Amino acid sequence: METATQPLRPTSGHGGAAGHSYTATHWGIYEVRYRHGEAVALESFARDPSPSPIGLGMMDAVKGPLRVQRPSVRRSWLAAARGDAAESHRERRGQEEFVEVEWDEALRLVAGELQRVRQQHGNSAIFGGSYGWSSAGRFHHAQSQVHRFLNSVGGYVRHADSYSLGAARVLMPHIVAPMDEMHTLHTSWGVLEKHTTLFVSFGGVPAKNAQVGSGGASEHVVPQALERLARAGVRFVNISPVRNDIETGGEVEWIAIRPNTDTALILALAHTLYSEGLHDRGFLASHCVGFEAILPYLIGAADGQPKDARWAEAITGVPAGRITALARAMAANRTMLTMAWSLQRSHHGEQPFWGLVTLAAMLGQIGLPGGGFGVGYGTTNMIGNANAKFGGPTLPQGRNAVREFIPVARITDMLEKPGQGFDYNGERHRYADIRLIYWAGGNPFHHHQDLNRMLAAWQSKPETIVVHEQFWTPAAKLADIVLPATTALERNDIGYAARERYMVAMKQALDPVGEARDDYDIFADLATRLGTHEVFTEGLSSFQWLERLYEESRGRAARAGHALPAFDEFWQGDLLDLAVADAEVVMFQDFRTDPAAHPLGTPSGRIELFSERIAGFGYADCPGHARWFEPIEWLGSETAAKYPLHLLSDQPFTKLHSQFDHAAYSTGNKIGGREPLTLSRADAAARGLADGDLVRVFNDRGACLAAVRVSDDIRAGVAKLSTGAWFDPSHWRAGGPGNLEKHGNPNVLTLDIGASSLSQGCIAQTCLVQVERFQGMAPALTPYQLPVFAEYA
Repeated sequence: METATQPLRPTSGHGGAAGHSYTATHWGIYEVRYRHGEAVALESFARDPSPSPIGLGMMDAVKGPLRVQRPSVRRSWLAAARGDAAESHRERRGQEEFVEVEWDEALRLVAGELQRVRQQHGNSAIFGGSYGWSSAGRFHHAQSQVHRFLNSVGGYVRHADSYSLGAARVLMPHIVAPMDEMHTLHTSWGVLEKHTTLFVSFGGVPAKNAQVGSGGASEHVVPQALERLARAGVRFVNISPVRNDIETGGEVEWIAIRPNTDTALILALAHTLYSEGLHDRGFLASHCVGFEAILPYLIGAADGQPKDARWAEAITGVPAGRITALARAMAANRTMLTMAWSLQRSHHGEQPFWGLVTLAAMLGQIGLPGGGFGVGYGTTNMIGNANAKFGGPTLPQGRNAVREFIPVARITDMLEKPGQGFDYNGERHRYADIRLIYWAGGNPFHHHQDLNRMLAAWQSKPETIVVHEQFWTPAAKLADIVLPATTALERNDIGYAARERYMVAMKQALDPVGEARDDYDIFADLATRLGTHEVFTEGLSSFQWLERLYEESRGRAARAGHALPAFDEFWQGDLLDLAVADAEVVMFQDFRTDPAAHPLGTPSGRIELFSERIAGFGYADCPGHARWFEPIEWLGSETAAKYPLHLLSDQPFTKLHSQFDHAAYSTGNKIGGREPLTLSRADAAARGLADGDLVRVFNDRGACLAAVRVSDDIRAGVAKLSTGAWFDPSHWRAGGPGNLEKHGNPNVLTLDIGASSLSQGCIAQTCLVQVERFQGMAPALTPYQLPVFAEYA
């Protein structure tokens, strides 16, 4: 039976043909406010119960002085390209003037360089970067655009997985289901409200993270959902070094665990269930495989050490009595276990997620309303929603003829070690020899770890770096050719994300600033110069692509039981409401009811507590079942004597990653222009620090400046410095710890090694530091300083 989806008609507004429009961002829908037919500001979406303030200052930032106005080329690169110099002096990236050029020359230079690299080295010498949430619009999504373009000219070295979920994306398909599938299957909030009595969260359910969603968060429901659960009498337990990363309006029990030790706690909970006979033998036998294989490790028969509560207390800092009491409460209640994504961004990050699935299986509530597990409630807005689910508008990217790839967080390894082998998901691969990086969307000098090491590789290995950018970010300043791209407010698009309530007709509100062009138009021009225009464009304009992608998604929606109106009606009406009345979702309900008729996609079709496939890979750092490994850095290691604070680098509440770090909402949270560093009262007092003090945060990898914010909501021995500050080194030449980052970017401190041989995921949350008062005169901040421009003689 089809559910009719109706377009919502505009109710107010003063500009444009309809006098009214909306735009979608990752952090919400905003209404465009017009004056005399000109878009002047954004307002919160009236139908959003908890609108995010992040986007309210976006229009001012889009019109601001940091926009890339014209195509720009680094001076010595341009001299070499014009035949006036022998080499481009790539070590000068970030330090050298830019020369603004005409579009025709810029496109000629880019096309010529692509052709040179392809002819001399092959397409496997091109890395198509473009990691990041560049646009909520589904067509003008820079990552999709650049990958389609590069595929049209023969392919490129790609990345796999994500910084957010590198370890989990590789692990979870082996043991239960792919992460992308699970995101849309999570038990819905309404079901939790009716059935859950105990909600245990490892890492919290932070509302700041739930502000966002790929394709656009349209109706922010997490704060109200948590409050409803609390009013319904649900007991909340937050296992985290940070108290306030879950807020329900009621009581939340806080277990202040040592960072990176959750796996040990989970194993102890599992040990208690087994030793007291509280585990569900029937579910383990009917829906799981491998429990008998992990039991010797759990009870200590394999290594002489039972993974009991006393063992876990010494590792986690959580009293043994509290561990056993919590295990008993889990067995006595309809329990939902959830884990934040941040826990797998750690050394051996596969283990806490595997442990969570193991613990939930032992409780036997997977597939029951209100029970089981979740991997990411609160990490994005859509998780727990029950709105329509179907494949939305998606730009096809074509076929990539290049086989080489990297796990996304291994970019510095790739640049440093061409030809060297690496392990990944049971196979052996080799790093390509990269000569050209083409980046469109995202900021590698935000996402990546150990930025001093990355800076050295960035300034030495690639022969050419091409970037599409809207603002003069660190990535733009460190490029050779910068092509000015439009923002979401300067183009037409469609905002959509699975399980979000609204699909948005994103109508162009502003004329492009300066000479900015859509990524699609830039690539179409390049494709013409390289002889692949028809392959790339298929003869369609941008607007024709919108209609095509919408109509294709309309067919998928119909097959899923949702009737969408024709494109013209959608575009005229601005929004589609995709809510499904009285919808309820219970993750793995069908599998629980009949595992034979509804098998999982694992080798056995069941939950794999022991994976023969992973065990067969022979990885010492990721064997066939969940187990505790000491991280390379943690508060129980020898390194803690020198660097006694565990640094958490979480998602900021004032921006998404580093997007719009220069906007008013983000800068308003800084202290003296620098990011705040949260310390416990005890740790601040031990260093003679108070609110607002300027401090140096450092380890052997680097150092940055930050400003202290004292809190009672963080565990002693833990510091928190949110990500997103634009990289602002004291000098742009690589130099290790002596190169002081002035703005508060924690990724000059974080480790750049893989989570394990299985996933090679990033381990940003495994990081020890020391904090001390900064002595002397504070260096000037320059993150929002434009590069120097020069005339070319």
